[in-house]
Amino acid sequence: VRYKDDILAGITLHRKIDTFTDSHPVHKKSRDLIRQDFGKFSGIVVDIYYDHFLAKQWEQFCNRSLERYTLWVYKQVSKRFLLLPGRTKRILPFMISQNWLLNYANYEGLENIFCGMDRRTKYVSGMNNAVEVLKQHYSELNNDFNAFYPQLMEYVEVVRK
Repeated sequence: VRYKDDILAGITLHRKIDTFTDSHPVHKKSRDLIRQDFGKFSGIVVDIYYDHFLAKQWEQFCNRSLERYTLWVYKQVSKRFLLLPGRTKRILPFMISQNWLLNYANYEGLENIFCGMDRRTKYVSGMNNAVEVLKQHYSELNNDFNAFYPQLMEYVEVVRK
Protein backbone atom coordinates (compact mmCIF):
# COMPACT_ATOMS: atom_id res chain seq x y z
CA VAL A 1 0.00 0.00 0.00
CA ARG A 2 1.32 3.44 -0.92
CA TYR A 3 0.32 6.02 1.68
CA LYS A 4 0.29 9.80 1.34
CA ASP A 5 3.23 11.57 2.94
CA ASP A 6 1.27 12.78 5.98
CA ILE A 7 -0.01 9.29 6.77
CA LEU A 8 3.45 7.80 6.25
CA ALA A 9 4.88 10.44 8.62
CA GLY A 10 2.28 9.44 11.24
CA ILE A 11 3.12 5.75 10.90
CA THR A 12 6.84 6.52 11.21
CA LEU A 13 6.25 8.70 14.28
CA HIS A 14 4.15 5.97 15.88
CA ARG A 15 6.95 3.43 15.35
CA LYS A 16 9.49 5.83 16.86
CA ILE A 17 7.23 6.36 19.87
CA ASP A 18 6.91 2.57 20.31
CA THR A 19 10.70 2.14 20.14
CA PHE A 20 11.29 4.99 22.60
CA THR A 21 8.66 3.60 24.97
CA ASP A 22 9.82 -0.01 24.84
CA SER A 23 13.44 0.98 25.54
CA HIS A 24 12.70 3.55 28.26
CA PRO A 25 13.91 2.57 31.76
CA VAL A 26 10.74 3.84 33.48
CA HIS A 27 8.51 1.80 31.17
CA LYS A 28 10.78 -1.20 31.83
CA LYS A 29 10.40 -0.61 35.59
CA SER A 30 6.60 -0.69 35.20
CA ARG A 31 6.78 -3.86 33.09
CA ASP A 32 9.03 -5.54 35.67
CA LEU A 33 6.57 -4.61 38.43
CA ILE A 34 3.75 -6.60 36.78
CA ARG A 35 5.76 -9.22 34.87
CA GLN A 36 4.83 -12.01 37.30
CA ASP A 37 1.16 -11.38 36.50
CA PHE A 38 1.35 -10.98 32.71
CA GLY A 39 4.67 -12.37 31.48
CA LYS A 40 5.32 -11.49 27.85
CA PHE A 41 2.12 -9.40 27.79
CA SER A 42 3.45 -6.97 30.44
CA GLY A 43 4.40 -4.33 27.89
CA ILE A 44 0.92 -4.28 26.37
CA VAL A 45 -0.67 -4.04 29.82
CA VAL A 46 1.63 -1.18 30.85
CA ASP A 47 0.83 0.66 27.61
CA ILE A 48 -2.85 0.48 28.51
CA TYR A 49 -2.18 1.49 32.11
CA TYR A 50 -0.32 4.54 30.80
CA ASP A 51 -3.26 5.27 28.49
CA HIS A 52 -5.44 5.18 31.60
CA PHE A 53 -3.24 7.67 33.43
CA LEU A 54 -3.13 9.92 30.38
CA ALA A 55 -6.93 9.86 30.14
CA LYS A 56 -7.27 10.59 33.87
CA GLN A 57 -4.87 13.54 33.66
CA TRP A 58 -5.80 14.67 30.15
CA GLU A 59 -6.42 18.33 31.07
CA GLN A 60 -2.77 18.66 32.16
CA PHE A 61 -1.62 17.87 28.63
CA CYS A 62 -4.31 19.23 26.31
CA ASN A 63 -6.65 22.22 26.38
CA ARG A 64 -9.35 20.32 24.45
CA SER A 65 -11.52 18.03 26.59
CA LEU A 66 -10.88 14.31 26.28
CA GLU A 67 -14.44 13.83 25.08
CA ARG A 68 -14.04 16.36 22.25
CA TYR A 69 -10.63 14.99 21.37
CA THR A 70 -11.85 11.38 21.12
CA LEU A 71 -14.74 12.44 18.87
CA TRP A 72 -12.24 14.23 16.63
CA VAL A 73 -9.97 11.14 16.50
CA TYR A 74 -12.86 8.83 15.61
CA LYS A 75 -13.92 11.23 12.85
CA GLN A 76 -10.39 11.41 11.42
CA VAL A 77 -9.92 7.65 11.44
CA SER A 78 -13.38 7.01 10.00
CA LYS A 79 -12.68 9.39 7.11
CA ARG A 80 -9.71 7.18 6.22
CA PHE A 81 -11.46 3.86 6.82
CA LEU A 82 -10.53 2.38 3.45
CA LEU A 83 -6.83 2.91 4.18
CA LEU A 84 -6.95 0.96 7.44
CA PRO A 85 -5.58 -2.58 7.79
CA GLY A 86 -8.23 -5.32 7.90
CA ARG A 87 -7.97 -5.96 11.64
CA THR A 88 -8.35 -2.27 12.41
CA LYS A 89 -11.40 -2.07 10.13
CA ARG A 90 -13.00 -4.87 12.15
CA ILE A 91 -12.15 -3.31 15.53
CA LEU A 92 -12.94 0.34 14.76
CA PRO A 93 -16.76 0.06 14.97
CA PHE A 94 -16.45 -1.50 18.44
CA MET A 95 -13.87 1.07 19.47
CA ILE A 96 -16.21 3.90 18.50
CA SER A 97 -19.47 2.40 19.81
CA GLN A 98 -17.86 1.52 23.16
CA ASN A 99 -15.83 4.75 23.15
CA TRP A 100 -12.59 3.04 24.12
CA LEU A 101 -10.50 6.19 24.11
CA LEU A 102 -12.73 7.97 26.61
CA ASN A 103 -13.28 4.84 28.68
CA TYR A 104 -9.59 4.33 29.34
CA ALA A 105 -10.20 6.80 32.18
CA ASN A 106 -12.43 4.47 34.20
CA TYR A 107 -12.13 0.96 35.61
CA GLU A 108 -15.23 -0.36 33.85
CA GLY A 109 -13.89 0.73 30.48
CA LEU A 110 -10.50 -0.79 31.23
CA GLU A 111 -12.16 -4.01 32.32
CA ASN A 112 -13.95 -4.27 28.98
CA ILE A 113 -10.76 -3.56 27.04
CA PHE A 114 -8.67 -6.04 29.01
CA CYS A 115 -11.30 -8.79 28.89
CA GLY A 116 -11.56 -8.38 25.13
CA MET A 117 -7.80 -8.61 24.79
CA ASP A 118 -7.71 -11.65 27.07
CA ARG A 119 -10.25 -13.35 24.78
CA ARG A 120 -8.14 -12.53 21.72
CA THR A 121 -5.12 -14.19 23.40
CA LYS A 122 -7.27 -17.28 24.05
CA TYR A 123 -7.17 -16.51 27.80
CA VAL A 124 -3.42 -17.01 28.21
CA SER A 125 -2.50 -13.36 28.85
CA GLY A 126 -4.13 -13.01 32.28
CA MET A 127 -5.42 -9.60 31.23
CA ASN A 128 -8.77 -10.38 32.80
CA ASN A 129 -6.95 -9.56 36.10
CA ALA A 130 -5.29 -6.37 34.83
CA VAL A 131 -7.61 -3.92 36.59
CA GLU A 132 -7.06 -5.62 39.95
CA VAL A 133 -3.29 -5.53 39.40
CA LEU A 134 -3.55 -1.85 38.46
CA LYS A 135 -5.40 -1.13 41.70
CA GLN A 136 -2.71 -2.95 43.71
CA HIS A 137 0.11 -0.90 42.17
CA TYR A 138 -1.79 2.26 41.26
CA SER A 139 0.41 4.79 43.01
CA GLU A 140 3.71 3.38 41.78
CA LEU A 141 2.48 2.98 38.20
CA ASN A 142 1.01 6.48 38.23
CA ASN A 143 4.35 7.85 39.43
CA ASP A 144 6.10 5.93 36.65
CA PHE A 145 3.72 7.41 34.09
CA ASN A 146 4.30 10.92 35.44
CA ALA A 147 8.07 10.41 35.15
CA PHE A 148 7.81 8.92 31.66
CA TYR A 149 5.21 10.99 29.82
CA PRO A 150 6.91 14.41 29.88
CA GLN A 151 10.03 12.74 28.46
CA LEU A 152 7.93 11.16 25.71
CA MET A 153 6.43 14.55 24.87
CA GLU A 154 9.93 16.07 24.64
CA TYR A 155 11.07 13.20 22.43
CA VAL A 156 8.13 13.66 20.08
CA GLU A 157 8.84 17.40 19.79
CA VAL A 158 12.43 16.64 18.78
CA VAL A 159 11.67 13.90 16.22
CA ARG A 160 8.86 15.88 14.57
CA LYS A 161 11.24 18.72 13.64
